[in-house]
Amino acid sequence: MPVALSLDQVGVFYRRRVSLLNREKFWAIRNISFEVNTGETLGVIGRNGSGKSTLLRVLADLLVPDEGKVTRNIKTASLLTLNLGFLPHLSGRDNAIVSGMLLGLSRREAIEKLDQVTEFSELESVIDDPIRTYSAGMRARLSFGIALTSDPDVILVDEALGVGDREFRQKSMEEMKQKMKSDKTVVLVSHSEALVREICNRLVWVENGTVVASGEVDAVLNEYNRSQRMVHS
Repeated sequence: MPVALSLDQVGVFYRRRVSLLNREKFWAIRNISFEVNTGETLGVIGRNGSGKSTLLRVLADLLVPDEGKVTRNIKTASLLTLNLGFLPHLSGRDNAIVSGMLLGLSRREAIEKLDQVTEFSELESVIDDPIRTYSAGMRARLSFGIALTSDPDVILVDEALGVGDREFRQKSMEEMKQKMKSDKTVVLVSHSEALVREICNRLVWVENGTVVASGEVDAVLNEYNRSQRMVHS
């Protein structure tokens, strides 16, 4: 199976304050190596603060790693996250156009897809309001609408599937399943064991910024659950 994305010993660090005058280097992720195959749905699991969101931002090319190498055999990747970098003073409509262009669409193409974005996100009544007035669920709806209608090569999902009312969650899930059936490449960060069992072909477990295990879904989940039981015993 062709490789869409490949990470080789990738690391990202931040400077965090330890005293008034001193900062120390903190590695959010380090020595990360794995491949994302074209057409697969890869799940990423791990506790909060383990580096999963940083990893997605590297895959989306929003963060340049401080060490290691990322190889991309794709043109575009879209990151779905509750913290997506919308511009708060712009309307939902303008943000949809800007985001579409960042995903590789021309301005005309982004404008032509606005009706699809608005219809999918069900935000017709507020699409011209500033993003700063949107709830987290509304931003997630818009994010989904943009990503799924822009048709990027890789869709990167950071917990956004769990947001919104049941009807919208179901619609988003069905749309994602359709993308998977059409051989779309998806990377999903989730805390939902049921979700990753249902839709993922393979799992990567990240802990303390490094890959602990990767491979078949049930095997990695079983190992992860054993670890969590030991932590809480």
